[in-house]
Amino acid sequence: MMIQQMVIQLEEGREANIVAKGAFAVVAITKHGVRMARELGKLMPQTDIYYMSKFEQGDEAEKGIQLFDGSVRLLLPALFQAYRGLILMISLGAVVRMIAPLLKDKKTDPAVVVVDDKGQFAISVLSGHLGGANTLTREVAACLGATPVVTTASDVQQTIAVDLFGRQFGWEWESAEKLTPVSAAVVNEEQVAVVQESGERNWWTYDRPLPANIQVFKKINEALDMNPQAALVVTHRILNAEEEAILDNGVLYRPKVIVLGVGCNRGTSAEEIESVIKETLAELKFSIKSVKALCTIDLKKDEQGLLDIVMKYGWEFVTYRPEQLNAVPIEQPSKAVYKYTGAYGVSEPAVKVYTGVHELDLVKKKSGNVTISVGRLHHA
Repeated sequence: MMIQQMVIQLEEGREANIVAKGAFAVVAITKHGVRMARELGKLMPQTDIYYMSKFEQGDEAEKGIQLFDGSVRLLLPALFQAYRGLILMISLGAVVRMIAPLLKDKKTDPAVVVVDDKGQFAISVLSGHLGGANTLTREVAACLGATPVVTTASDVQQTIAVDLFGRQFGWEWESAEKLTPVSAAVVNEEQVAVVQESGERNWWTYDRPLPANIQVFKKINEALDMNPQAALVVTHRILNAEEEAILDNGVLYRPKVIVLGVGCNRGTSAEEIESVIKETLAELKFSIKSVKALCTIDLKKDEQGLLDIVMKYGWEFVTYRPEQLNAVPIEQPSKAVYKYTGAYGVSEPAVKVYTGVHELDLVKKKSGNVTISVGRLHHA
């Protein structure tokens, strides 16, 4: 049975009806652009292809390619909303004019990459860092045999991209307020301190030494002694008043290093569990943004309060069998816990199994219906 090809009719005053299947949209309006778009569709499975119906080749319905009639300008607003990135086989000037009214915020605007009609250049146009356009540009260029054009200063200079620092590891910044001035200090080769107390250490990926204007420190007070013009601080800790001076022109990053071990009575509410977690982290002066995982015994894999908490915060939820928990030495084994669960402990050994660390920041604190232990991942 032949699949009928539906053509999107673009009209003034009516938004196109778009259903995204992939993460990226490829749009072409010329014969050569259509050829490149179809090639990208083969090489980049996450892409949806759109081109003008006058270039129909008869296999579009079978391949899931969308055809449209009318001005491509009327198609872009819907694509902007539906996709993480747009790859446009359209002239750069035309693209700039068409997307200008659609721009909102670099944190939410999609990546936009432009490819010229001969496929000589792939150009990163919008949302180069946060939106991923620079990475997408390089991928498109590699697929088409084109030259990638990336103009972001940190990429050109091969230095730290402040807004992406640690992103591949899941690091979060505490506030975006100082991203711009700190980025300026980095690319202008001012004295910049990187203070790293925790988190992954292999964040420098260029095949060259760290730029001379950037120095790495283990402690904030050591960096303060240098009096840097900007700072990038990576820590799970809540800073004290004296340490906060480093953030006068600094960005604070939260690496995912904290692991919570939690045991609770059946039916304990998410509110009680969350309250104990927040109270405990505050006592330790740890940031909740640095929590990576919540671990427990497999008997609790369907505990609704725990499921609600990990869903709310996006934490990993890891459960272990009793024999896995009993395989690690613990400080406070309990015969009572063993009687009901088959394990001599839950919260303490769960953290130790996950982290591989035997010295925890907190061993088995009992609060109401909840028992909690806290440990950290240590990165060499």
